[in-house]
Amino acid sequence: MRLKTPKVTIRGIEMGGTSPIVIQSMTNTDTADAKATATQCMELSDKGSEIVRITVNNEQAAKAVPKIRQLLDDSGYASLPLVGDFHFNGHKLLREYPKCAETLDKYRINPGNSDYGSTENKNFEEIIAIAMENDKPVRIGANWGSIDQRFLTEMMNKNAKMIKPKSDKEVIIDTLVESALRSAENGEKLGLKNNKIVLSVKMSVVPDVIAAYELLHQRMREHPYILHLGLTEAGSGMQGLIASSAALAVLLNKGIGDTIRISLTPKPGESRSREVEACKILLQSMGYRHFKPQVTSCPGCGRTESDFFQDLAQQVNRHIAKKMAEWKKKYPRVAEMKVAVMGCIVNGPGESKHADIAISLPGKMEAAIAPTYIQGKFHKNLTGEKIPEQFIKLLEKFVKSCYS
Repeated sequence: MRLKTPKVTIRGIEMGGTSPIVIQSMTNTDTADAKATATQCMELSDKGSEIVRITVNNEQAAKAVPKIRQLLDDSGYASLPLVGDFHFNGHKLLREYPKCAETLDKYRINPGNSDYGSTENKNFEEIIAIAMENDKPVRIGANWGSIDQRFLTEMMNKNAKMIKPKSDKEVIIDTLVESALRSAENGEKLGLKNNKIVLSVKMSVVPDVIAAYELLHQRMREHPYILHLGLTEAGSGMQGLIASSAALAVLLNKGIGDTIRISLTPKPGESRSREVEACKILLQSMGYRHFKPQVTSCPGCGRTESDFFQDLAQQVNRHIAKKMAEWKKKYPRVAEMKVAVMGCIVNGPGESKHADIAISLPGKMEAAIAPTYIQGKFHKNLTGEKIPEQFIKLLEKFVKSCYS
């Protein structure tokens, strides 16, 4: 069961409580280039990112924030929330550039470096004060790569005196979680409301990040905070996708998490939006959100007429992608539709009965007949050379009749 956390509204997007799990992403443009950053924000939004984070690392970036917001508003993206990502000098930039502080919809700070080199928490206190002045939520994002070394040393020394000391890795996880919770507690003592605080405890190794969030979840059960899930660095390509999916799926399945980001290293020139698509697929595959009809197709084996069944699966996916914009306007619930394209008699009929609409193609040595199913019941057989066209026509008819 999902932990019921507080709920906050960020420029119209509800996060926490029983709200749908929110998808986030982050730009990799130079924020000082307002046009390039706004363009990438729009691209990420178009692909499904509901909140976009931008780096605010220097004066030029802070000055550009209002320009980015104006470009978004003028281009029809007035509802897209912008989060400012601050490290080391956030207190200075937010105070010296009040328009930046006012324009951003949320601040992200790192408890490991907001007061870097200081034994006091004056910078953290300054950011919290500015957040309250502007009525902004704050994500306290603790990363294992930037833990306060003085605090880590303190925790290591304390552990060394125990009868049964923990491993260094366990102490690092304890320190990360303690850092986030202490900062959240300090924020509340300073006057920041509980529902204005979002926490994250990110690491790069899958079992470690799972352990960190499980500990955080356990520690805050009596006084919960909104939780942002993700890995600090997941990697690129298949590695990044699998690492992020493995960690986030385990946590989400335990009821942990209100918003997610899958951090992928893009190839040079590759669209940043791949990480947004990955979030959508993950949430839909786990049944938390629906973004487009889900097409189930078997992987194929020696029993299947591979080219034919693979081609039909691709045709169905392309047809859905082509029609989704139109379908979403006419049939809002169509994203919940399940389609199955199966390749032989072994699992085809059985799997087809679990879909809303399905086709079971003949495998090798099977009669050239493709039974179709609608809402779990046999509908009719398709035969001949135009089975793909017949099935897509049947799909269109089903969408109109079922989702109108």
